[in-house]
Amino acid sequence: MNDFSRTNRIAVLGSANMDLVVRQRRLPKPGETMFGTGFSTVPGGKGLNQAVAAARQGGDIDFIGAVGADGYGRELRDLVAGEGIGAVGLAQVAAPTGTAHISVVDSGENSIVVVSGANATVTALTSEQESTIQRASFLVMQCELPVAALAAAITIARANGVFTVLTPAPVVELPAGFLASVDLVVPNQIEAAELTGESDPARAAEVLSAARTWAIVTLGAEGCIVAYDGTVLGLAPARPVAAVDTTAAGDTFVGALVARLAAVRSTGAVSAAGITEERMIDAVRWATVASSISVTRHGATSSMPSRAEVSAILA
Repeated sequence: MNDFSRTNRIAVLGSANMDLVVRQRRLPKPGETMFGTGFSTVPGGKGLNQAVAAARQGGDIDFIGAVGADGYGRELRDLVAGEGIGAVGLAQVAAPTGTAHISVVDSGENSIVVVSGANATVTALTSEQESTIQRASFLVMQCELPVAALAAAITIARANGVFTVLTPAPVVELPAGFLASVDLVVPNQIEAAELTGESDPARAAEVLSAARTWAIVTLGAEGCIVAYDGTVLGLAPARPVAAVDTTAAGDTFVGALVARLAAVRSTGAVSAAGITEERMIDAVRWATVASSISVTRHGATSSMPSRAEVSAILA
């Protein structure tokens, strides 16, 4: 395995929520009241999850988003500081901090309802947030913030040679040409089908990767499909584990993936074409292990492994 040194900063533009997690034997039927087996509050939000996952894999991270001036907001700020993540771009607003209401059943699967709160106020970027993107080498985004902010960030990133990564979750209506302007898109199988109309994940990966774009379609326990420029490069297998909670598996995968990509010393801009197949497959392998560790633990950020844990398995 290559011994990469990290030099590149990663800007993560995304949501920050407090996850309110209920554990239960099964999901209730409509109108049914049932007992749960546990409750916890865990920092989350797809953006914050990916930022924490990348930071724990050795990435130099700046987080861009918004929280409220409330108890949950203070807890999330404390987490960001504790993980060594830059917070110049984390605004404090009048709206309450976002929350995610998560039901986790005994099989490890989950269902989630998100109340955006402060996240919905990020409709434009401040000068501090723009500067954070300009000095980054990688920009990571999801779709839990208003699309206007994502579009503005893409414009800034492309003007400054910043490699862009999008997790298109939840699937929302995006401006024409938006996906084609992203360097790497990482949907799961369901999201890929919604975006392309293709039920076959390999075909969906081909469509999403057209025009010199990278696409990685995640398939849960079956691994992921990697494609570039309209061609599938292969299926990367998952690492078999006994899953107890899949809540942040995808976010752990993306955070670890980008941290590994950023670990390669770069001089100047990083383009999609500049990422070699060897480099991408190495990052996918690393991310697969990180994700496999996360599903053996409960919670979102609380489940994410350190770089040392991943390295020990791959040694």
